[in-house]
Amino acid sequence: MKKLTLILGILLFSTITWAQGIVGTWNGELNLGTVKLPLVFHIGDNDCTLDSPNQGAKGIKGTVKHLSADSINVDFETLGGSYVAKLVNGKLNGIFSQMGYKLKLELEKGDLVRLRPQTPQAPYPYQTEEVVFTNVKDTASLAGTLTYPVGYRAGKKVPVVLMITGSGMQNRDEELFEHKPFAVIADYLARHGIASLRYDDRQVGGSTGNISDATSEDFKRDATEGVKYLRGLKKFNKVGVIGHSEGGMIAFMLAQDKVPDFIVTLAGTGIQGDSILTEQTNFILRQQGKPANMTVKQMHLTMLMMETSPWYDFFVSYDPKEAIQHVTCPAFVLNGSKDSQVIAESNLSAIRKYLPSHKKNKIKEYPGLNHLFQPCKTGAVDEYGTIEQTISEEVLADIAEWIGTL
Repeated sequence: MKKLTLILGILLFSTITWAQGIVGTWNGELNLGTVKLPLVFHIGDNDCTLDSPNQGAKGIKGTVKHLSADSINVDFETLGGSYVAKLVNGKLNGIFSQMGYKLKLELEKGDLVRLRPQTPQAPYPYQTEEVVFTNVKDTASLAGTLTYPVGYRAGKKVPVVLMITGSGMQNRDEELFEHKPFAVIADYLARHGIASLRYDDRQVGGSTGNISDATSEDFKRDATEGVKYLRGLKKFNKVGVIGHSEGGMIAFMLAQDKVPDFIVTLAGTGIQGDSILTEQTNFILRQQGKPANMTVKQMHLTMLMMETSPWYDFFVSYDPKEAIQHVTCPAFVLNGSKDSQVIAESNLSAIRKYLPSHKKNKIKEYPGLNHLFQPCKTGAVDEYGTIEQTISEEVLADIAEWIGTL
C-alpha cells in the first residue's frame, strides 16, 4: 500500500510539474483584419482568466477543460468563446473561437507590458509627495499624490489643482486602457509652474469609504475636503479643480458652493443625466447603422426594467443647470467635437446659455477629439484603447496657459 501511494504521488507530482510549462501569464494579439486586439491569459493549475486591455476588460473567468505539459483547452462561457493551443518551441500556438469564428492566436510567456508614449517616466524633474485627506462626515479616507512644480521651494506660492475623476471606481491616474490621463496632466502642469493633487476614488488604491450607496453628492464632499486640505497646507495661492466627465459636473457643483478659486471642466455635463444617456444610446445606434430615434421618454421606460443604484438614480435625475447658473469663479470649459459620451453640441450649448459672464471664462470645442480628448476617427468607446496618445497636447497647453493667466 505504501509503495502504491508513493507511485501515485510521483505520478501526480510529475503531471503537475509537466503542466508548469503552461501555467503562468501569456500574451498575444488577435488579428481581426484592420485591428489587432491584445489579449492576456493568466493560466493556473485549475483555472484561467482573460484580460482584453484595449476593451478595458480584466479577469474574464474561463473553465479549464484540459491542461497538460504541452496543451490547453479553456472555455470562456461569458464570451461564448474558447482557446485551444499546443506548446511549440516555448510558445502557445492555438485557435481562439467565438460566435462561430476561428482565429489563429499565438501567445508568448509573460505579461503584456505597454507604456503609452505620454506616460511620465522617473526620474522626474519635480517633487511628489504621498498624502491622505479625510472626509469625516462620510468616514472616507482619500489617498493621493501631491505634485509640486519644477523648481518649487518652501515659501513659494504657486497655483494648485485638485483633480476629480469621471464615473466609476478609478485610481488617482484615472487609468483606462493603460492610459493615465491624470498622471500626464499632473506632469505637464508641474513642468509649467502648477501644482496638483490627484487621488484614488473610494475603495480604490489607498482610499477607503462607502461606495455602494454613494452618489455624485458624496463625491462632491470628498472633493470639498481635498480643496480644504490644499488650502490648509498654506503652500499655494489659488486652489482650483480639474474635473473630467462626472468630475466636471462635480466641479460645477463645487463652484456653486464657492469652494474653489477656479474650475476646469473636461467634458463636464451641461444637460440632465437622462438626456445624456439618451444621446449616448443614439450615438451607438448610429454606429450600428440603426435608426437613432431613442427619446428621453423611451429611455425612462427602459430604465423601469433595469436594476439601478443610488448613483445611477441621482445621475439620471440631476440637472446641472442650477449649479452652472451660480458659478462666479473663472471657468474653462472644454469638450471634444467627437465626444460620444458627453455630446459637445448639446452640452456646450447649455453651458454657454447658463454660465454667468466672467472676463476669464473660456469655452472651447476641440475638433476631432473624443471623450478622453484623444484625436480619433469616430469617437466610439472601443477606439480609446487603440489610440496611443493619451491626451491632446493642445489641450494640455491650453489648460496650463489659462491657469497661468489667473
